[in-house]
Amino acid sequence: MNSIGTFEITAEDPASDARCGTLHTAHGPVQTPVFMPVGTQATVKSLAPEEVSSIGYRMILANTYHLNERPGADLVERRGGLHRFMNWQGGILTDSGGFQVWSLAKLNEITEEGVTFKSHISGEKRFMGPVESMAIQRHLGSDIAMLFDECIPYPAEKVYAEKAVERTLRWAKRCKEQPRAEGQLQFAIVQGGEFADLRAYCADQLVGIGFDGYAIGGVSVGEPDELILPGVEASITALPKNKARYLMGVGMLDQMLNSVARGVDLFDCVLPTRIARNGSAVTRRGRVQLRNAIWKEDDRPIEEYCHCYTCKHYSRAYIRHLINCGELLGYRLLSLHNLQCMHDVMADARSAIREGTFEAFRKDFLKNYRKVAEQ
Repeated sequence: MNSIGTFEITAEDPASDARCGTLHTAHGPVQTPVFMPVGTQATVKSLAPEEVSSIGYRMILANTYHLNERPGADLVERRGGLHRFMNWQGGILTDSGGFQVWSLAKLNEITEEGVTFKSHISGEKRFMGPVESMAIQRHLGSDIAMLFDECIPYPAEKVYAEKAVERTLRWAKRCKEQPRAEGQLQFAIVQGGEFADLRAYCADQLVGIGFDGYAIGGVSVGEPDELILPGVEASITALPKNKARYLMGVGMLDQMLNSVARGVDLFDCVLPTRIARNGSAVTRRGRVQLRNAIWKEDDRPIEEYCHCYTCKHYSRAYIRHLINCGELLGYRLLSLHNLQCMHDVMADARSAIREGTFEAFRKDFLKNYRKVAEQ
């Protein structure tokens, strides 16, 4: 029987670095490669936990910074921890809060101890560093706690990136010293911006410290799409084969499949539920905007052959009507479909890896895929 924290490789693709694995957590095994829905404030927006689970998801992401702001990590702990608080039976990964401190705070001051900033809700002064971040995640009781790091923006001068990487490494050592919740794993985050040598160095140093898994951070922070894969490649070369690899904040289907081919195991992104609120659907052909008048009398489902609840019961015409009237059911139906599509593509990728046909699957998928589907 595999112990908590073990990452077991179960299949490898002969023509790429893609692999299938099982990550063993305190709340059950997670099959990889896998996409994790984002439940920023202890909810995947507009959906009940049971609905997310029924699609097939066994791991979601929750947000350390936001949950500490509201309702407070101490309150969650008194309610029995995040799993019980939100009635989620699967695994939970909590991010460190470092990205939110960087992206939400208009003014922040970074020191060796952490970051002083203002709450985006109340405007009150806040402080978060490696000690505070790990304490919050311990109170939340997540299965995987991400290390507090300094997220490097794009663009950034190399001198700045070098200092941020060294600070991230010092913070990683402090994070490792902190107590954890029972069964809680720690994943370190590789930084380095667009500089391949810094990413390789950061990864090598983090592996030397030793963690349960490793994430590739600082991508999808405003850089051109063509820089994402080089960032993945530069980071992953120094990471151990027997540990899970997590690409943070990437959720386009083509980007995920291309990253799987390079050995990435886990992904997360707000994209499927965020674009649902804007009236867009994720499909294997690309994004479809359901607000458009072309769908006004279209009785087809969003996607032919999709077995999600939405596609089984509702037409494009009806969903367009809901979205254009601002009806919440429209957002829910699109979110259900989008998450089902993301789940199913990753499930197909796992099947292809096991069958030794992943590269053929990836190339065939990309041949038919566009960022925005042709109407």
